[in-house]
Amino acid sequence: MGTTATQFLQHLDVGRRPDLPETTSGTVRLDLRCDGCTDHWYLTIADQHIQVTRSSDDADLVVGASRDVFDKLANGRMHLAVALLRNELTVRGNMALLMLLRRVFPGPAGARHPRELGRTALARREGRQ
Repeated sequence: MGTTATQFLQHLDVGRRPDLPETTSGTVRLDLRCDGCTDHWYLTIADQHIQVTRSSDDADLVVGASRDVFDKLANGRMHLAVALLRNELTVRGNMALLMLLRRVFPGPAGARHPRELGRTALARREGRQ
């Protein structure tokens, strides 16, 4: 099955994350619902670091969904925007942090950055000439 959302979040706060903007800071609470219970995960984002704790405190952004949806996000099987458009998660608060949260969850397996694709295409084209 892969990594669960709980496993992903437990290992999230290790080291600096250069993919996050240096100037962005805020708090995010993830509410994972399952069998009538809700697990709360609290992310504090600052200086390209993410600190993860378990708390139900109010946050700048609160994102709620079923544990299954968060498991899919943690495995790269679903994109955050797709879940939002399918109405599979609820969002309250700072939407800019939601866009930042896209960088926290992994992309699909085998996905590559668009710049990498462009460099590969350019190298192929230059090799042909």
